[in-house]
Amino acid sequence: MMILTKDTMQIVREQDVVPFRNRVKEFATKIGMSLVNQTKLITAASELVRNMLKYANGGKILLEIISKNAQTGVRLTFIDEGPGITDIKQAMQDGFSTGKSLGLGLPGAKRLVNEFDLKSKPGEGTTVTVTHWKNGR
Repeated sequence: MMILTKDTMQIVREQDVVPFRNRVKEFATKIGMSLVNQTKLITAASELVRNMLKYANGGKILLEIISKNAQTGVRLTFIDEGPGITDIKQAMQDGFSTGKSLGLGLPGAKRLVNEFDLKSKPGEGTTVTVTHWKNGR
């Protein structure tokens, strides 16, 4: 796999969300991703960045355009140093929420992208990596 373009953004307050979403759109547009796939990626990214703000008071996001097996995609890695997720299996269930939301966050984001990886250690933070390929479903 090759990384073609790379950027990092710090997210510390609500006002950082719009510039972040715009940057995701920029990356997706750059590789010629369809509007439907751009929307899926941006929706998943919005959900994950809001979780990061809500539960960990922000963090950093690595944005990459990657290429693998003649496919091009956008990979986003959300890294926070928040409280972490105690029960990942439970957090990935539809309808589960520790906040006052619908609980669509993590499982909803996972359904919107082609690849989803979550690593978390209580007391140390959470890293979520999502990839959406240009010609993703």
